[in-house]
Amino acid sequence: MWYAGIDWADQHHDIVVLNDQAKIVKSIRVQHNAQGMEQLDAFLQQISGPANKEQMACIIETNQGLLISMLLEKGWPVYPVNPRTVDRHRSPSGAKTDHIDAYLLARTGRADLVDLHQLVPDSQTIAELKQLTRDQDSLVQMQTRLVNQLTACLKAYYPIALDLFCKLQQRSSLLFLQKYPTLQAVQAATVEQITDGLRQARHPNPKAKANEIVQMVHQPQLVADAVTTRTKSRLLLALVAQLLPLLEQIAAYEKEIETLFLTHPDHQIFESLPRAGKRLAPRLLAEIGDDRKRYRDASSLQALAGTSPVQFASGKYAKVHRRLGCVKPLRNALQQFAWQTTHCEPWALDYYQRKRDEGKSHTVAVRALANVWVRIIFAMWYHRTTYERATFQQAQRQHASRAA
Repeated sequence: MWYAGIDWADQHHDIVVLNDQAKIVKSIRVQHNAQGMEQLDAFLQQISGPANKEQMACIIETNQGLLISMLLEKGWPVYPVNPRTVDRHRSPSGAKTDHIDAYLLARTGRADLVDLHQLVPDSQTIAELKQLTRDQDSLVQMQTRLVNQLTACLKAYYPIALDLFCKLQQRSSLLFLQKYPTLQAVQAATVEQITDGLRQARHPNPKAKANEIVQMVHQPQLVADAVTTRTKSRLLLALVAQLLPLLEQIAAYEKEIETLFLTHPDHQIFESLPRAGKRLAPRLLAEIGDDRKRYRDASSLQALAGTSPVQFASGKYAKVHRRLGCVKPLRNALQQFAWQTTHCEPWALDYYQRKRDEGKSHTVAVRALANVWVRIIFAMWYHRTTYERATFQQAQRQHASRAA
């Protein structure tokens, strides 16, 4: 058996290969390009031979990227590890170079291979769904940042605009601000002009809204000076110009995600989850995947999702805290979903409230509820069944009787 520690970087990768006796067999540095990838493949084959690729464990501190794709396509076993795991093997001197890091990765693989999990690629549908949902989340975060900037901008010179619409991040609101970027502009407009603008923006009730806007803007207002009005209105137009196409792209992602989600045979399992909706159900499926051999049991999924607590004890000190090492998109989706279920599932609300009564914070209580939901979702997913409240409540009663 050989252990190839691969320290990856943007421009080049350092590789150190150890044998079973912990001796360095060979080492190499390759560039991050097509020629470098071919060189890496040939380098590994020189050691293991083309027929013994399964005897070469590639240890690396990531589970995605072009380097990972190449290794998997060439048939090399890949074992991703957490960087904190590798730091346990670092010398007390703290010396750190790319070559040293590659060597430590190889040592980690040799010492802990039985505890590492070989990377198994997602199915094509799951891989695409995961990328789409994560990319859409990035766009939503970008939208949130722009809306926060727009809100601050309006507070500086045009605060009444924040009360005219319930949401800034909708097309009708942004088009209205684009047409009337100052208080003076909207005060000079007639009801008919505002109604026509709202109708073109596809507002659901343009006439009534126009009357409401005219009434509000003609009330006594705080008025900014001319310089502030000119400069901030210019910033407003710049922010709106970024937000409008961003809203369209987020909506386009939503349609693509829904279409892809409905093509997967497991979509009915996640659709049956209460209040998962069009947003959370695809994310839960994408992050959990469809490989039933990936998790040993529900506790493995709980650890991966970061919902199960971690105990820390030393001497007389003992405390349970949240798990830091986890898949953050999965954790976020589960915690959002758990909170939503408190609005429709009586048992979920009771559990959340019980944790709050114990003195737990909102975040801790939601995470504890998410931990319960992981066990339910795992059972549904593993046995390919949909959610039934009565089934869960019956299992809960049986568990309570056994515990007593």
